[in-house]
Amino acid sequence: MYQPVTISSTAEKVVYLVIFHLSFVMFVWSYGKTIFTSPASPSNEFCLSKADKEQYEKEERPESQQEILRRAAKDLPIYTTTASRAIRYCDRCQLIKPDRCHHCSACDICVLKMDHHCPWVNNCVGFSNYKFFLLFLMYSLLYCLFVAATVLQYFIKFWTNELPDTHAKFHVLFLFFVAAMFFISILSLFSYHCWLVGKNRSTIETFRAPTFRNGPDKNGFSLGCSKNLREVFGDEKKYWLLPIFTSLGDGCNFPTRLVIMDPEQLTVSSQNEPAKSSGANQPFPTRPLSESKNRLLASDSQWVESGPEDENVKSGTKKHIIVSLES
Repeated sequence: MYQPVTISSTAEKVVYLVIFHLSFVMFVWSYGKTIFTSPASPSNEFCLSKADKEQYEKEERPESQQEILRRAAKDLPIYTTTASRAIRYCDRCQLIKPDRCHHCSACDICVLKMDHHCPWVNNCVGFSNYKFFLLFLMYSLLYCLFVAATVLQYFIKFWTNELPDTHAKFHVLFLFFVAAMFFISILSLFSYHCWLVGKNRSTIETFRAPTFRNGPDKNGFSLGCSKNLREVFGDEKKYWLLPIFTSLGDGCNFPTRLVIMDPEQLTVSSQNEPAKSSGANQPFPTRPLSESKNRLLASDSQWVESGPEDENVKSGTKKHIIVSLES
C-alpha cells in the first residue's frame, strides 16, 4: 500500500514542477518581448517630401496647410480623419498619421496602432507588441493562480492551527495574499483587453472613437469577433500561445467596415457618378488591401451584409471587398 502512494506523490511533484517552470518561462518570455520589442513607427511613405515639408512650414493659414496634406495623402491608405475632418498630421514627427497611429509623448515617436504607454514595461504597447502584452497578462495571471492554488492548502491549515508554530507560516500567509491580490488586479486588466480584442479597439479608441467619412464610429474596425482575434494573433493557431509575432497586416492600414470596391471599378464609378457629400477633404485610398487583410475579408460565411449599403451597390458592379458587419 505504501508504494502506490509514493508513486502518486512523486507524480504530483513532477506535474507541479513542470507547470511551475513552464508558466514561469512563458511569463518571462512574454514579459521580455513586451519590454524589448520596439514600437513600430510609420513607414517613409507617410513622411512629407522635402518640397512639401518646406511649403507646409512656410504656409501660415491652416487651409493652405491642409491642402498640402490632402495632396500628399491622396494615394495613402488612410480612412480616418480628425474630428474636424482634417488630415491627421504629427508636427513633432512631421508625417501623416496612418489609421490608429498616435504620438506617444513618453517615447516621443508615432506608434502604429498605439494602445497605451505602459509604465510597468517601460514601453509603448502597440501593433508590434500587443500580442506579447496580452500573453504577458495571461501567463502572469496563470502564474499567480498556480501559486495561490498550491499555497491554499497551507493557508487553510494556518487558520486551523495545523501548521507548526514557526516563522514559515507567516511566509505562507504573505505569499497567498500577494498572489491573490495580483491575480484579481491582473484578471480585471486581462478581461478588459480581451473585450478590446473582441471589439477590435485600442484603449485610445475606446475613449475617442475614430472618425470615418460618415462620422465617428467606435466599431469602424470591427470585423467580427473571430476575425478580430485573428488580426491580433494570426492565422496559425499553433503560434497563438507563443510570444512570436504573428499579427496580420503591416500596422499602417487596416480593413474596415466600409464597402471597398475593386480599384478599377472605383475609378470608373468616380468618373461616371457625382461626388458624394463626404467632401473632397477626405483622401480615402484606392489601393487594394494587403494579402493578409484580404485573407481576413475572404470568408463570406461570417459576413452580414447590411441592407442600406448593399442597395446602393448595383448588381452589375464587381466588389473587391464587402465588410459591413453587425458588431
